[in-house]
Amino acid sequence: MTESAKNPSLISAVLKLPKSLEDFFLLISGISGFALKSFKEMFKPPYDISETLRQFYQIGNKSFALIAVTGFIIGLTLTLQSIPTLHKFGAASLVPSMVALAVILEIGPVITSLIFAGKIGSGIGAELGSMKVTEQIDAMEVSGCNPFKYLVVTRVIASTLMLPLLVVLADAIALVGGFIAFSITESGSFEAFLINSLTNIDMRDIIPATIKTFLFGFSIGVVGCYEGYNASRGTVSVGIAANTAVVISSLLVILIDMMMVQITSVLF
Repeated sequence: MTESAKNPSLISAVLKLPKSLEDFFLLISGISGFALKSFKEMFKPPYDISETLRQFYQIGNKSFALIAVTGFIIGLTLTLQSIPTLHKFGAASLVPSMVALAVILEIGPVITSLIFAGKIGSGIGAELGSMKVTEQIDAMEVSGCNPFKYLVVTRVIASTLMLPLLVVLADAIALVGGFIAFSITESGSFEAFLINSLTNIDMRDIIPATIKTFLFGFSIGVVGCYEGYNASRGTVSVGIAANTAVVISSLLVILIDMMMVQITSVLF
């Protein structure tokens, strides 16, 4: 039996997860207050445009290749698995529509956000955690700079606005992968495949799927910044902050998606 199996609290200690109900509510209140402060600071001058644009580039540049490959594989695999099933019912012509609906409504936003959380959420947590440990954040406060505005708000804005763009790119690349898989067994042009894919999609489908990507990006940015900004002293806390940011932000993505599905079913 491993050491972690003998001592279940070891996992919680490593990931800095709540070990009691009190710790759970303290964590929720801390992240909620941090998120509220981040949202308020977004609209207060001064606005650090240059740093925000730099974070846009950093986040997009780090994520694009991985998300593009994942989107292509999702479209390819989903189409290959769907064709034999729909062939049994004589509905192979519905494969493009089914793939597009599945990718745009659910699979694309959720899978892309989970990858984004693992790549960007952990990166933000580790970066701010190392700055906290090396007292760079304290030095910024002493020098009269607002570290929360410069470090947190810029990253939260960038993650909130960049994730929807990455989801759109992932969805588009997934449709390309779907067409390649579909063309193996069926004949037809990419234009015809695209028209069939988008026939059954309207704004009632696109709006909720887009709104939740903004919420995903905001939650991932907030959690990553929260864990890094509040890291404990010591180099070990940098890794803990990165790991915890991934776990919590991934869980939030799933919870937000679940809530958005319920809200969408009521409103739309």
